[in-house]
Amino acid sequence: MKISTKGTYAIQVMLDLAIHNTGENINVKKIAERQDISEKYLEQIISILNKTGFVKSIRGAQGGYRLAKSPDKYTVGDILRVTEGPLEPVSESDSPLSVWKKLTDAINNVVDSVTLQDLVDEENARLGGDYII
Repeated sequence: MKISTKGTYAIQVMLDLAIHNTGENINVKKIAERQDISEKYLEQIISILNKTGFVKSIRGAQGGYRLAKSPDKYTVGDILRVTEGPLEPVSESDSPLSVWKKLTDAINNVVDSVTLQDLVDEENARLGGDYII
């Protein structure tokens, strides 16, 4: 199983919206520039995120996108499943071997244990954004 660019970019987009969450909408062009993603491809991805209710969109001059919920309400697994579909290396109907079930469970446990807020915290720490007095 390999995660496509659609899945990885969806996580990047959600992370970008979470990090730059000021209450204002963020337009696709700014996200595309910051994440170095084609605007056209980004529009396809954000359309999926919008249709599934992960982001809210506002049209017009002050339009753009923002997260529909707080970053701690999204897991990496949630984001990947809306863009990639089920996260299983082999369909269980194709192979009844328990090793594939265990592998699928392990993958899902990992991606479901990491929230978007965890990624925000990790990115802030990486950039030195955590100040402790």
